[in-house]
Amino acid sequence: MSDSLAPSGIDLPSPTLSARLAELAGYLAAPAAGRLTEEQRALALGVARRLVQRIAIELDPGLDLDTLWQDWVSGGIPAAPRLAAPCFARAEEHRWRMQTMPYVAVRPSEEADAPDADATKPQDAVPPTPVEGAYLALRIADGRRRDALGNPCIALADLDPELLHTLLLDIAAWQLARIDGGRDRGTRLGDAVNRLQAKLTDARGVDAAAVAYHAALSAENAVTAAAEAAIAGHDWPAVIALAAAAHGQRYDAMALALLTAQAAALPSLLVPLRLERTAIAPLEASLARLAARALSYDVAADLAPPPENGR
Repeated sequence: MSDSLAPSGIDLPSPTLSARLAELAGYLAAPAAGRLTEEQRALALGVARRLVQRIAIELDPGLDLDTLWQDWVSGGIPAAPRLAAPCFARAEEHRWRMQTMPYVAVRPSEEADAPDADATKPQDAVPPTPVEGAYLALRIADGRRRDALGNPCIALADLDPELLHTLLLDIAAWQLARIDGGRDRGTRLGDAVNRLQAKLTDARGVDAAAVAYHAALSAENAVTAAAEAAIAGHDWPAVIALAAAAHGQRYDAMALALLTAQAAALPSLLVPLRLERTAIAPLEASLARLAARALSYDVAADLAPPPENGR
């Protein structure tokens, strides 16, 4: 039996038609399964577009960003299966945070109005504590995950290095196919790929900021108190960062785990933070309000460390 989506003898030259039939086949295979809403589609696609175009302009400022994206949207985005998870995680996190913005509490350090002119002498400035400095670095790293208009994006420093390398090569290949640059042009693009990869190797993004924040709190035995305050204040980036660092996971993986967790799985996901069950209630309530949320039944197992010595 043929696995083709088309009737026998009929070719499917159109990527659009092939994609529509593949989507329909998936729907018919599981009609009751939850599907992406239009909002989820638009947000995830926007995250992917901003990421691809950001990489492209870093690789070659003269590259035609609009044509690149239109070609990829029409013919299929390379590395789409690997790109789907980080784009979906970032889009869902954005939906979650936008939903809870009215509930966000102002941190004590941000409550005071601007100080009077007489109280702003440079010699009177008090340096931030290690915890305050680490939290500020986390906020800055999180800020790079939005564009100038506040739209969600993935900072290049936060992208999985292997996926970044793949996208760099795909974009370079697309550019080479469009131009008649010969071997010299290919060499220059190859050098640009290597330079950008090296530049981002030591870049500090949200993952590094999360580890540093968790370490600063651990030094003062204040992780649990900070996590409880973050949940009570709906400071979800801090919650995700602390949980990710405690589990030794990437920020985006922990965000997706929390966003797809059943209520019963949340305590096990947050075990390293040593939270009281009642302290998790605002997190449960916030996630329950998120419309069209995808649920996973085994997120805790996915985050478990591998067994030692293969056992």
